[in-house]
Amino acid sequence: MFDDVRALYSDAIRQHGRHPVHAGRLPDADGSAKGDNPMCGDRVTVFIRRAGAIISQASFEARGCEISLASADLMCDAVAGQALERVRGLAGEVETMARTGQCDVCDAVMTRLQPLAAVHDFPSRVKCVTLPWRALIAAMDGSEEMAQ
Repeated sequence: MFDDVRALYSDAIRQHGRHPVHAGRLPDADGSAKGDNPMCGDRVTVFIRRAGAIISQASFEARGCEISLASADLMCDAVAGQALERVRGLAGEVETMARTGQCDVCDAVMTRLQPLAAVHDFPSRVKCVTLPWRALIAAMDGSEEMAQ
């Protein structure tokens, strides 16, 4: 069990959770949405800037566990420069990976997100990973809050 917990809090998760690069309000954002997980207290607001059908930049403000913060930071890095439809696909792939531990389409972007797969051994932590991604989709859709 201790090894499972150690895998959950890998160096990548700890680094992105403790020192997120993309934390903070994005100036001139043209989309944002809030996400809240009342079961554990994680809260996130995701900000995006589009260039046509591409997300040119993303950032977040959050209060939550290290896994949720790491997921948000890794997400912002992964979606920058990606087409909106690709981002929707990534969100689905991340959710599957968080639930199963498997990466079905492990391209370069998904490989960078693989540290998030460790939550599959801890089902109660899957929402920690998916919360920022669901808020991102809500921001892309023009919602102010993600659907529950």
